[in-house]
This record gives sequence, structure tokens and C-alpha cells, in this order.
Amino acid sequence: MQHSLEALEAAAEQVHAVIAPTLQYNWPLLAERCGCEVWVKHENHTPIGAFKVRGGVTFMNDYAKGGDAPGIITATRGNHGQSIGFAARSAGVAATIVVPEGNSTEKNAAMAALGVRLLVHGQDFDEAREFADATAAEEGLSFVPSFDPRLVRGVASYALELFGAVQDLDAIYVPIGLGSGICGTIAARDALGLRTEVVGVVSENAPAYALSFEAGKPVPTNSANTFADGVACRVPDAGAVDIINKGASRIVTVSEDEIKDAMRAYYTDTHNLAEGAGAAPLAALLQEKDRMAGKKAAVVLSGGNIDTDMYSAILAGH
Repeated sequence: MQHSLEALEAAAEQVHAVIAPTLQYNWPLLAERCGCEVWVKHENHTPIGAFKVRGGVTFMNDYAKGGDAPGIITATRGNHGQSIGFAARSAGVAATIVVPEGNSTEKNAAMAALGVRLLVHGQDFDEAREFADATAAEEGLSFVPSFDPRLVRGVASYALELFGAVQDLDAIYVPIGLGSGICGTIAARDALGLRTEVVGVVSENAPAYALSFEAGKPVPTNSANTFADGVACRVPDAGAVDIINKGASRIVTVSEDEIKDAMRAYYTDTHNLAEGAGAAPLAALLQEKDRMAGKKAAVVLSGGNIDTDMYSAILAGH
């Protein structure tokens, strides 16, 4: 799946018509901690507190041109659902969002506030996704996948912003949920002809994409038991695996404790709130501190949506 620079720039124009570009900062305390020049791409500062809103905008822009279904439906752990809900409301399209049982109460509330119909089904994201697909067929709705070329083109806009603002990056660390973020980053890097390494990051409790990278083909897992719900995937997307395996330099696996340490580091060093998936890239960079010593790196703070009680416990060291 190749995306021309012209196509990515056109998608970025659609995104920027709705949301402003996010900023990237080189925080001195964070650089000191990491032992290198490190730039944080602040996707926690979008209108939904996560990068996925970009893909929602481009997807709905395309849907509005020809979709004749009475509405759309998708499955999510939160940020994708907020993205689609935000974009659907702007386009005047009815949206149904399916979440698994035990999902983040605050993410659920944020989606409901966007006017979506919120359904709860299944033990994890993949069961919710299967239910959403079946409901789409029953009700004649258009199913919105969590990984799609139209989403990737929109998401790539954050990488275009970063690469335009910060020159000569040695590496950029990106969390992997279903893959739109890292695939958008690879697409932007390749379209610009840069040599920056793109490094994927997963939780050791949800290693499907790391296993797929090693095997050279999609490898599902039986569970994705991580508190970092943005990377809690057990069934990888085959298209995403192909792009990642060709375009990423490596995939780093981080522990739950390393993610929590990175969340605390974000707060102490930058006073930014990071959800688990958003902190995973920093956790990976800290794990590779010796490898990246003296170099220039970027980490994608992909989102800041985490329930208050959980975040308070993590800051307290639990």
C-alpha cells in the first residue's frame, strides 16, 4: 500500500480544516532521562485527546461522498470510537460504537457525549469487533474498520507535521494497536524520502505484532491482557503486518511496569498525562537508552485518555 506525497498532503489538508496541527517539544528533563535529544509529538492535545481523530476525519470525508447506508458502526476500546464519533457528528451521520465489557468508563462517557449509540458486547476488542460486524449486516450499516487505507492517510498527517518541524531524526517510536499510526508514519517517511528508522512498540502482554514481525506473517494470540488498552490487540491486521514488516526497523516489546514508569516520567518531566499506549514509545526508548545515546529520537504520545482512578494509582507507584 503506497501513498504518494500528494495524496498524504491532500489528506492533511482535510484534517487541518477540522483540527489544528499538534506541537512537538524537546523537553530538557526528558532528554536528560533518555540520554539523547528526544522530541515528543503531542497527539494527546487533539480535540479527543488522541491521534485517531485524524483518520476519522479523512474516513468520514470519503464516506460522505458516496455512502448511502443509514449510518456507520465500529468497535473500539475508546480512541477509535471517539474519532469516528467526532467525525460522524461533524458530517451529520448516525454512528453506533461497540465496546467490550469492562471498558474505560471515562472513554465510554466521552463517546456518549458525541451523540453515538453505545453498545457493550464481548470480553475484549476482537469480540466487540465481531459483534459490530454482525450488527452491520443485520441493520444495513456501514462497518468502519480500525485499520483502513483512508484512516492511514489521515493519521499520516501527524508524521508529516513532525518530519516537517524536526529535521534528521534518527528514529521515531510509535505504538501499535491495529497499526494505523505506525503505517501512517511509514507512509509519510517513505513519501518524504527520509532515512529515519520507524520503531514499533507493543506490550509484552499483547505481542501479536511483535510475533508477526518475527514470523514474517500475521500471528494472533489467545489474549491481550494489558492495561494499555490502545495496544490491546490479539488478532493483527494482515495488511498492517505487511506494511510494518517491510517498513519498520524493529518492534520493541515493553512490560507493563515499563509503561507505568514512562507514564510517571511524562508527568514529572513534562506534566503531560499519557495513557498506557501513549507512554509505550517512551518506555521503548528508555529500554534502548544505550542504543540511542547521543542520537535524535521522537516518541509519539498517541493519547492521554485514561480513567482517573487508574492514573492516580499509577502515579502513586501501583
